[in-house]
Amino acid sequence: MRAVAILCMVEVHTAAIIPPEGVTVGHPAAFVAAAFGGMAAPMFVTISGWGMYRSSIRRFEERHAASEWFGWILPRVALLSSCQFLVNLLLNVERGGRFEWHTPGVLTLLAISAIIAPILVRLSFANRAALTIAFGAFPLFMGSHSGEELAWFERVDSSGAREWLQRLFLNGTYPAFPWLFFVFLGSILHDLRDASGTRKNLIGIGLSFSTLTIVYAIIEDRDWALTSGDAVLTFFPASFPFLLVSGCLVMLVMMLLEGEENSGGDPALGDKLSFLEPAGRLSLTIYVAHFAVLGAAAIILDGARLAVFPAFAVTLGHTFVWIPIASIIEKKAPRITLENLLKSMDQSGR
Repeated sequence: MRAVAILCMVEVHTAAIIPPEGVTVGHPAAFVAAAFGGMAAPMFVTISGWGMYRSSIRRFEERHAASEWFGWILPRVALLSSCQFLVNLLLNVERGGRFEWHTPGVLTLLAISAIIAPILVRLSFANRAALTIAFGAFPLFMGSHSGEELAWFERVDSSGAREWLQRLFLNGTYPAFPWLFFVFLGSILHDLRDASGTRKNLIGIGLSFSTLTIVYAIIEDRDWALTSGDAVLTFFPASFPFLLVSGCLVMLVMMLLEGEENSGGDPALGDKLSFLEPAGRLSLTIYVAHFAVLGAAAIILDGARLAVFPAFAVTLGHTFVWIPIASIIEKKAPRITLENLLKSMDQSGR
């Protein structure tokens, strides 16, 4: 699932930097791209939360001391934060990109999840479930603090420490409130990995709610989903319906992909998707590296747009080329990856 998530992230970012000429928000191609993009980040954050929680459980069971927890957390926070700044520089606004150098983003969100991991693992299932619901409902009570009026380049900018903290926690691209919803959801799905019946019930409830949002959009003559603006589901800022619908779809995708794997059987498609596994294991490396490619593309295009077919071909090509690249790097040069750097930092901290 991590591989699927990172490839979806590459796809939507590429489509944003190389948009086809003449394609508006209402175009079917734009809807498809937005659908993949809308699911990419929720999948990525959920599976990252799942992995962070699993690692924390092992350390908790081994009764790690505070110093050992610190030695595990610090490298993750340092690397994720550094990579976020690197991404911002690679796709900087001044060179035709989308970010200011200091913009908080999805990697700083994951850094926050690393910081709270020792707390997360000590909470009961009931408390984590309650907090998952609370984070999901948070947009209902945020009001103007969510920054609904912010345009994109305002959302990725800040003047001073106070505004930067607001972007990090409340109204940036991936603010902790409410995006920690997906981190907590990852921990819940980890604990429910053997309870397929419970997960199916949750998915059923989620799909019913999703249907209601569509019906509501039709009755009220509103757009069902937009990246931002007047719609039932919005990504910037993340609305309450978006969190629930995307959370449901994340659970559905995870269940469809895993098959009987949790009970000792085979994944749903057996070994047919094993070729994606290197991309999943090198997701952080791919996340940072693909922004280097997109940063170069932004400079070359300088605001120009390609025709529909070339833009479509470039987007798909840039998405799927990371599958063989990840496999080659893992086999031939595993030491150059960010994952290996994190592993080295872990070992040096012991």
